Amino acid sequence: MTNEYAPPILPGCSVLPPLQPRPPRPIRDNTDDTEGNGERTRKGSAKRTAAGQRFKTLNAFVDCSLAELSRAEALTWLVLFRDTRDGTARTSATDIARRIGTSRRAVTDALASLRRRGLLTLLYRGGINRGVSVHRVNSLSNRPGG
Repeated sequence: MTNEYAPPILPGCSVLPPLQPRPPRPIRDNTDDTEGNGERTRKGSAKRTAAGQRFKTLNAFVDCSLAELSRAEALTWLVLFRDTRDGTARTSATDIARRIGTSRRAVTDALASLRRRGLLTLLYRGGINRGVSVHRVNSLSNRPGG
């Protein structure tokens, strides 16, 4: 009795060999003793710490501040948070407005409101022939004085 709906079997391939289970991977020791002082340090721990701090800031913002903000304020903070390098964000109000789909005026109002709330710290005021403003992005947990 042949099944006319069965796919054709290639010669020599009627039976597949059994799958051999892979041996378990050895547990990697991510320690590196290159500092020469006898203390063992984790490879990439600085990156993990920085990434963990960024998530801590983002989580604190979402949990404690987001509900109180307008759409423009929340999106402005998120764009600046995304653009943060070395602890500071250098993004023009015009660029933020284009990226969040609102007017430049709404962004400048949002920046002022975020500074008043302590969610942004102005480090350098930009302008014509001076470049863009530089901000430090804060969350509720790492605001100055709080």
